Amino acid sequence: MSEVDKRDLEAKGFYKLSWVQRFGFASGDLAQNLIYQTVASQLMFFCTDVYILGGDRSQAAGIASTLMLIVRFVDMVWDPIVGAFIDKHHPRWGKYRSYLIIGGIPLTVFSALTFWNKFAPSVPYIYITYILLSLSYTLVNVPYGAINSSLTRDNDEITMLTSLRMWCANIGCFFVYTLLFLFIAIVGGTPIPWDMILFNLFGNIPNLCIVPFMPAIKNLIGKKNMFYVFLTVAVAGNAILYIASRMNANDWWYRIGNLIKSTGVCVATGYQWALVPEVISYGEWKTGRRISAIVNAITGLFFKAGFALGGAIPGWIIQASGYVSPPAGESTLPKDPMAWFTTLSIYFVIGFIILIFCFTQTKERVVMEEGQVDSVKVSDFWTEFARNPPLVVVSLFFIVSFVMQNISNTSNNYLMNDLYKQKPSAQEAIRWTVCVIPGILAIVCMIIISRYSLTDEKIEKINKEIEERNAAKDSA
Repeated sequence: MSEVDKRDLEAKGFYKLSWVQRFGFASGDLAQNLIYQTVASQLMFFCTDVYILGGDRSQAAGIASTLMLIVRFVDMVWDPIVGAFIDKHHPRWGKYRSYLIIGGIPLTVFSALTFWNKFAPSVPYIYITYILLSLSYTLVNVPYGAINSSLTRDNDEITMLTSLRMWCANIGCFFVYTLLFLFIAIVGGTPIPWDMILFNLFGNIPNLCIVPFMPAIKNLIGKKNMFYVFLTVAVAGNAILYIASRMNANDWWYRIGNLIKSTGVCVATGYQWALVPEVISYGEWKTGRRISAIVNAITGLFFKAGFALGGAIPGWIIQASGYVSPPAGESTLPKDPMAWFTTLSIYFVIGFIILIFCFTQTKERVVMEEGQVDSVKVSDFWTEFARNPPLVVVSLFFIVSFVMQNISNTSNNYLMNDLYKQKPSAQEAIRWTVCVIPGILAIVCMIIISRYSLTDEKIEKINKEIEERNAAKDSA
């Protein structure tokens, strides 16, 4: 491509990014996973087995589940306000990337305070710190998601960004799911839970090895077919895990089942992020306004609702089944409160440092025109949701896929923490939360994505029409 052609495409918003810029943007997901993924996946176990929320081991799971649900109602009010505020304002450090610092500082602080055992088993303390953590996370997650669609309109570039973003996110997941208990055990001077570590290691192998090839897989079999194939693989992996746990099989069957399940889940839940810039472009095509932060607030709300329900449902189920947290001396997993606080605080600080790097390597290029800013309202949150059918499909897919993902991730701790010492009803409840419910939800995800109407060809046509419309407006 000649320099003239390149400049012409860039003038229309079809930018090609350098590898440093791509990895700079993608590093933001590594940072957020070190912070929020740690919180989302470990808060339930922390509340039931370390903090003992409310002081009663048999009731802590239910109290924690209710907390997670209440916080999502707070988000329903907060997220639209944040999305509209970000779209209407333009801080001097950057329209979206400024908030990586502005929101990153309180997010880091409140994440650490949530896992501080100083006031255990106080319920109000956990409520206050977790709500403030969630409000801070919105200030980071919504603008970060908007950065993706502001970097370029080029569909191939967006697919590349999504692939790198998910690869970096999965590096974060590797530290959260595979290495976290290793570090907690080392800091606390307790036995290392190798069974749990190896189980999660096998679950993270696909995240690191397959996700970088998502663009090639999509080009080979098509966007929808990629979802169908890998969600089916996830169902098969869940079935193997269930059978292995029912038969008290060799640990290797657990690891193989988790490997197969994660192969399916990592692609399906990874590529869904590439759909967000598509629905933003669709909304701009229909209305003439590119309200990226509003759309990311919508998908962010459904994403966080999925994470919350995925964390809360296991709590309600295992409490109803009669699960009782084993004392620290009888537990396979480390439960030293200070070791948890120290290790997680280090994770959160490293995450914030990476957010700073992301801030330095990103630059918004495709944003709403200045004349459209004043028309943005909080009510646009629900208006855009109602008039953008592809956004509805993506939002529903987000909530179901993240319930599927997090209900399993939350429950893995209970599966690998002396499952057979629990009463039979509790054992079966844990199997359902790890294997059966996620398998059913994977099938629901396939049904939802079948309704998605934006093909690659249609998105390319939409982006070109938008640029032609903008060019005609500029020349008038």
